[in-house]
Amino acid sequence: MHTERGFDRLVNFSDAVVAIAITLLILPLVDTATELNDKTVSELLADNWLKLLVFVISFAVIGRFWLAHHRMYENIVGYDKALLLTNLFWLLTIVFLPFPTELIATGDSDGSPATSALYIGTMVLSSFAGTAQMMIILRHPELQAPEVRGTLSPITSLVASSMMLLVFLVVVVFPQVGLFALFGLLLTGPVQSIVERIVRRAETPAA
Repeated sequence: MHTERGFDRLVNFSDAVVAIAITLLILPLVDTATELNDKTVSELLADNWLKLLVFVISFAVIGRFWLAHHRMYENIVGYDKALLLTNLFWLLTIVFLPFPTELIATGDSDGSPATSALYIGTMVLSSFAGTAQMMIILRHPELQAPEVRGTLSPITSLVASSMMLLVFLVVVVFPQVGLFALFGLLLTGPVQSIVERIVRRAETPAA
């Protein structure tokens, strides 16, 4: 039997794991601070601009994933085995992200194509794990809070995952693009709005 206390523990555990993962991102920069020696702070920052950039990107990515996860779990009041296991897989991808982040940060400024693919591929898995959780919630209305039943939609999650997959494919097919492909994710919001309008029009009965 899944109790309210069990659900609270699931949410708290997830938040704690994400907090640990996002904290791990800063540790390489903390180690870099010990290399100051005769350098000025400006010189140290200039020498480690790539580490700083990748830290900011990864922090924003994990933060975005957590916000989506938070909104999703705000709309539910319970869980089942499938949701629990899928959430654990999502947490696995979140905890793994600092690894390719460090690979990029310690590589050359252009980055290895394989490393970029691993980095963005991890994000793809995180995104689809989040979408899978949403689909499980939609299939089981009893998990949803009474006030939101019948109002939840998978569109936002599906579009976000599809855009992430598209960026990954661009990196695989055109490895020279590297992490610049991530700028394509800026189109996620507009694409979501377009898809939502199309769906609303399709669901509106003809006059």
